[in-house]
Amino acid sequence: MAGHHIPHFQNDQGHRAIEIGVREFMCVGANSPFDHPHVYLDMGADREKVCPYCSTLYRYNPVLAAAETNPEGCVFHDLVA
Repeated sequence: MAGHHIPHFQNDQGHRAIEIGVREFMCVGANSPFDHPHVYLDMGADREKVCPYCSTLYRYNPVLAAAETNPEGCVFHDLVA
């Protein structure tokens, strides 16, 4: 999968649901040190997926870009390079 980027999302604010513009993604929970194992999730043909670690409900919204969320601010940016 060289060159394939999987978006990472986090839920620092404890939102019950987060709309995202992709069906394949990683959930990290909250930002460190309150994160959980970074888990790969794939909605397949479904429009929703619940993270098995933090119970965040992710909903697919085709209007959003890969780096957008509703509510805003749920894209995870790894500060370590």
